[in-house]
Amino acid sequence: MKKRIISAIIMLAISIPLLIIGGTPFLIFMGLLGCFGLYELIKLREKDDYKLPFLVKVISYLSMLYIIFNNTDNGLIYLDLDYRLISLLVFVFLIPVVLIGNDKKYSFLDGFYLMGSVFLVGFSLNVASLIRIQSLNLFLYLLLITVCTDTFSLVTGMLIGKTKLAPSISPKKTIEGLIGGTLMGTFVAVMFYITLVNKDVSLFTITTCTMCLSLMGQIGDLVFSSIKRHYKVKDFSNLIPGHGGILDRFDSIIFVVLMYIFFLGII
Repeated sequence: MKKRIISAIIMLAISIPLLIIGGTPFLIFMGLLGCFGLYELIKLREKDDYKLPFLVKVISYLSMLYIIFNNTDNGLIYLDLDYRLISLLVFVFLIPVVLIGNDKKYSFLDGFYLMGSVFLVGFSLNVASLIRIQSLNLFLYLLLITVCTDTFSLVTGMLIGKTKLAPSISPKKTIEGLIGGTLMGTFVAVMFYITLVNKDVSLFTITTCTMCLSLMGQIGDLVFSSIKRHYKVKDFSNLIPGHGGILDRFDSIIFVVLMYIFFLGII
């Protein structure tokens, strides 16, 4: 517990100033988080003596950083599909399958795995960066959803949780915990939003959207838990003592910011 508390204090001491400052320092921080997150996903794929080609891994990091920093000069979230970016991902991860020509060194499954990992981590952190550029309070609103939902889900589950939510994926999560986390996460985040983000928003609209975001964050947690379950690991890494890896801490927020895209122009 002591190790967990110390790690949490250090994380807050680093992230809070960067979050407040914003700008280039925050973007660099997002880039570092992305690199650590991608590293954890790559290490899951590399098991026993199997190693992905070094050059392909370098390309993976560069592609992800390109996605994270995309459009951050103007801070706008575009809803148009960038076909060039999709084509780039296809080329850089599938062409090496032919060039290497050895499934034991690099197969099409590796290519699709890396493509999905780069897109998931890169795109979600890009959206998070653009949200921070637009508004610190809006970013805090989304962060509050995940923090409060996770906290009250844990507390509710410990106090009254009996009905398992997804025992094959995360045995400790309960339906009671999901309900408690959703209700309290929604309440706290809605109060923050109507106080510091937009007081003129429809209460029904912001409540409904926030509840959807809270639920999506919990689904994201389960999705990442299923990845760990598939690879038979407890944590993505031991990068953060007492907490696991970067993806263990940011799994919910990844799905929340991605879901937020659907509510652009509504809240």
